[in-house]
Amino acid sequence: MNDVASRAGQPAQPSDLVDVPALITAYYTLTPDPENPDQQVVFGTSGHRGSSFDSAFNEAHILATTQAIADYRRQQGFDGPLFIGRDTHGLSEPAWASALEVLIANDVTVLVDSRDGYTPTPAVSHAILKANAGRTTGPGLADGIVVTPSHNPPRDGGFKYNPPHGGPADSDATKVIAAAANEYLRAGLDGVRRVPFSQARSSAGSYDFLAEYVTDLPNVIDLSRIKDAGVTIGADPLGGASVAYWGEIGSRYGLDLTVVNPLVDPTWRFMTLDWDGKIRMDCSSPYAMASLIKQRDHYDIATGNDADSDRHGIVTKEGLMNPNHYLAVAISYLYGGARPDWTSHRVGKTLVSSSLIDRVVAGIGAELWEVPVGFKWFVPGLLDGSVGFGGEESAGASFLRFDGSAWTTDKDGILLALLASEITAATGNTPSEHFTQLTAKYGSSAYARVDAPASREQKAKLAALSPSDVTSKTLAGEDITATMTEAPGNGAAIGGLKVTTQNAWFAARPSGTEDVYKIYAESFLGEDHLKQVQTEAKQIVDAALGG
Repeated sequence: MNDVASRAGQPAQPSDLVDVPALITAYYTLTPDPENPDQQVVFGTSGHRGSSFDSAFNEAHILATTQAIADYRRQQGFDGPLFIGRDTHGLSEPAWASALEVLIANDVTVLVDSRDGYTPTPAVSHAILKANAGRTTGPGLADGIVVTPSHNPPRDGGFKYNPPHGGPADSDATKVIAAAANEYLRAGLDGVRRVPFSQARSSAGSYDFLAEYVTDLPNVIDLSRIKDAGVTIGADPLGGASVAYWGEIGSRYGLDLTVVNPLVDPTWRFMTLDWDGKIRMDCSSPYAMASLIKQRDHYDIATGNDADSDRHGIVTKEGLMNPNHYLAVAISYLYGGARPDWTSHRVGKTLVSSSLIDRVVAGIGAELWEVPVGFKWFVPGLLDGSVGFGGEESAGASFLRFDGSAWTTDKDGILLALLASEITAATGNTPSEHFTQLTAKYGSSAYARVDAPASREQKAKLAALSPSDVTSKTLAGEDITATMTEAPGNGAAIGGLKVTTQNAWFAARPSGTEDVYKIYAESFLGEDHLKQVQTEAKQIVDAALGG
C-alpha cells in the first residue's frame, strides 16, 4: 500500500463532500476538447470514467458514446432490447437521461427499471443472459449499458457497455466504440441523433430488474440453508445500487438480515475516508469499510458492496477479509463438495491474484485458468460452463448456477456476499476460519500493491514489453522461473509483465488513469521478503524501460 492519509478510516467532514449541483452543472456546461487525451472517450477495463469537473465525463461524452454504441450494435446485428441501469453517483442520472435520448432516437428498444430505481451491474448482466437464453448469435439479441464508475469517488461518472454475452465489452468492441465516439466529439456531435427526454422516457419499456434477479437467486445460492442455520447477516450497500435488493432478499427468503445503512446520498457523507483521504466506495478497503468493521460483533457475517454492487467485502468477527483470501476460501468450498462434480470446471483467476489460489486449485484437483486483468476474460468460460468460478484480486467474482449454466458474466458482489453466509451455514465455520485452515495446509503469504511513477511514454513501453527485455536471472534471492507478457491461460497479452520464482512473484501494469504503473507482488517467505521483491521489481521494470 502507498502512503496512508492521516484521516484514513475517519468519518467524512463537510469539506470532503462533492458539490453535487456544481458537478451536474459542469456535466451540462463544460465542453471537452476532443484533441486533449485527458478529455477524450477512453474505455478502460470497466468502461469510460471521469469527472465533469475535468471535462472528462460530460453530456457531449455520453451523447457521442451512446451514438457510437447504437452504431456498433446496428453493425453487429444486435436488434433486441437494450437494458440500461444506473447506480447512485451524482452523474449517473444525468448520463442515463442523455443516453436514453440518443437510444430512442436511434429506434433502439430500451428497457429501464420498472421501479425507477438503481440497478446493480449484475442485475443487468442477469437480464441480458435471461433475454438471450444462451444464444450469442441470431436475431433479437439483447445487450446493455450500466451507468456507473463503480467504486470511484462521488465526483466521477462512468459508462460501460455489455454486449449480448452479458459481460464487459472486450477491447475489440470498446476500441471501435471509443474511436467512433471521439469522431463525433471532433465533429461537434454532428450525426448524433437525439430526442427530448420526455419523449425518450415515455417511449422506453420497463423491466423489473430487482424481481427477476431476486426470484432467481435460489438457483445459484442455498438460501434455505442460510435461513435454517439462522446466520445473522449485516448487509451494507455503502449507499449504492444494492440498497433495495438486500431488503428484498432478506424478506423474501426469511433471512436474519439487516440492511446496515439504507441511506443513499450522492455526496456519500456517511462514508469513512479511504487510504488516500478520499471518499471511495471500495468494499475491499479497511478504511472505507471502517464503520461496518466496527459492527462486526453484531453479525455472523457482515458484507459490503460498492456503488454498482459488482464487488464484495466480507467481514467476520475477525475483521475484513483480504479479497485474495476470500477468493481462495470460496473456491475451496465450491469445488470441495458444495457443488458436485465441479472439478471438471476450470477455476478462473487474474494473473495478479494470489498464488494461494494456485495451490488450492492444485490441491482439489481442478484446472487453473490464469488470464489478464479484467473480468471480460472470464466471459467465454462462464458462458459455456467450462469455467465454474472466475475471480479477480479487486474483489470481483461470479460463478455458475447449480445446474452448471451461467448466472452472470459480470462481477456479482451480492452473490459473493451471500456465498459467505452459505459457507458459514453449511460448514459451521466462517470464511475467516476456513482461511486459517487453508494457510495451515498451503502456507501463508504477504501480498501488496504499490504504485511507481511513469510517463505516458513509459506506460506505453511497459504495455509492449517482451520477456527478452528482462535480463535479471534472480528476484529477491531466488531464481526466476518464468517471465511472462502473455497470460498462461489464454495467451492474451497482459499489457505488462509478470515474473515468478518458487516462492514469490510480481506483476507490473500501467495505470489507465494516472501517470504511474502498478506493482503487484506476493511472497510466501514473509513481509521482509515481499519488500525485497517490491524493491527489485521496480529495478527490473525500470531497467526494461531504459530508466
